[in-house]
Amino acid sequence: MQTSKRWLALLVGAFAIAATAGGFERPLAAGQAATRAPDVAYEPTPHNVVAEMLKLARVGAKDVVYDLGCGDGRIVITAAKQLGARGVCVDIDPQRIRESRANAQRSGAAERIVFLEQDLFQTDLGDATVVTLFLSPDVNLKLRPKLWRELKRGTRVVSYVHNMGDWMPQEVRNVQGVWGPRRLYLWIIAADRGAPRSGAPRDSHRS
Repeated sequence: MQTSKRWLALLVGAFAIAATAGGFERPLAAGQAATRAPDVAYEPTPHNVVAEMLKLARVGAKDVVYDLGCGDGRIVITAAKQLGARGVCVDIDPQRIRESRANAQRSGAAERIVFLEQDLFQTDLGDATVVTLFLSPDVNLKLRPKLWRELKRGTRVVSYVHNMGDWMPQEVRNVQGVWGPRRLYLWIIAADRGAPRSGAPRDSHRS
């Protein structure tokens, strides 16, 4: 219920800003610093890997999927269109947000997606039940405190290629990437938001 209320508030805020857009887009807030350069170069996640990421995270119709550095939006669009999930596309590059919104319109899934043109480190992750990443080793490490601080217990985090340093993954899968075999990593947040960290976010009750 709390997630539904927060999602509704997010939709209402985005709709008030861009009611006529295909899907909902929230641009930079008034007075916010100018957009900086992206942290990583854009490289689309292969479609076969998208399917494996969503399968690994066990995404379903009740989930809210946040893709941090969404690129053309393919992960969130697939989650919305094929699995009935809701989603949030986050990217600091306005071109990527335009592209992801246009792709969502063509797919028919735009009404289930919010588009945030912003720095992923400024994004409120409180609604997420799944977070997907294809970033870099350094950015993943920098994100760790934010993920631990903002994500609720049970949220699944899936990263393509890059791990989280000494955070032990719940599961690792091999996938075929464009440049050969790659890995997917799954973590499940195993404590309430902001709880003192004792190392990895692994849920010891899961195999």
